[in-house]
Amino acid sequence: MAHLQALLNRRMEIEPELSAGDRKIAEKIGCHLAAARNAAAGDWHPISTLTGSHIDRAYANIHKAEVKLLKLVPDDDDELKWAGTVVMAQARQHLGAEDPRLAALNSRLMNNGQEMGPDLKELAVATLLAAHEAEETERARVRSFRNILVSTVLATGIIAVLFIIWSLRGNMAIPSLLCFNPSNKQVCPTGGDIDKADVLLVEGVGAGAAALAGALAIRKIQGTTTPYSIPVMLILLRLPVGALSALFGIILIHGRFIPGLTDLDTGPQIVAWAIVFGIGQEFLTRLIDDQGQKVMSNVRGSERGFGDDEEK
Repeated sequence: MAHLQALLNRRMEIEPELSAGDRKIAEKIGCHLAAARNAAAGDWHPISTLTGSHIDRAYANIHKAEVKLLKLVPDDDDELKWAGTVVMAQARQHLGAEDPRLAALNSRLMNNGQEMGPDLKELAVATLLAAHEAEETERARVRSFRNILVSTVLATGIIAVLFIIWSLRGNMAIPSLLCFNPSNKQVCPTGGDIDKADVLLVEGVGAGAAALAGALAIRKIQGTTTPYSIPVMLILLRLPVGALSALFGIILIHGRFIPGLTDLDTGPQIVAWAIVFGIGQEFLTRLIDDQGQKVMSNVRGSERGFGDDEEK
């Protein structure tokens, strides 16, 4: 934003007597930059943080200011000559090679020694605008995926906690499904008798095992330049999923659903299987990791190369 403000100030100093139309454009640029600063420095709010609306407003206003600054460059200014290469660099990041505006601008620039004349200004403005719209769409997809992850973490976490609260309040329906009767002797996760803490133990062990598996999975999760913290949410998702995997896995063994597994003989054996199921959630969350990496890879920037061949 500071760079764009400096460009605007420079333009106003070079040409203090702007035409009425250009003055309106300059005023709009100032409004966009002020709106971007307000959005970036706005007060923290859970709703805006969740939806990313303040970030979107800042980017949208910055992009609009960039487009209007290009419109403000005089036709006889040397700055206009090389503006085309700047537009091409941004457009190639976000538009496919088959985009007609990008292809037309590239062809005209190549025929003109990469210099842009006044006749190409409107085409350059349209191309830059399309590139910004594509970038905002890419970020919207990342934000939407992050919101889905947040919702899933909250939903699975609430379900896992409700099972624990239900059992701690004295309902033995779920704890009884975690106990076995080898040789007519009752065995439960916490001992020989059904206990309301059985669900808490199984889910806690499952979540701990999932946390360990998640720590090992960090080596495969790439960071991101987007402000939506998808890698963090992918790790957090493992905790409630691991807890529920351990709980439902022991229940499946109790119901003789898994071939070859009938009664478990001791409490530690039940806990050990809870660890196995807690780690086993990696098979599910790894698929979500792959989708997250795919979504993040579609947000292109200067550090990622042009990527015209990447899937949009």
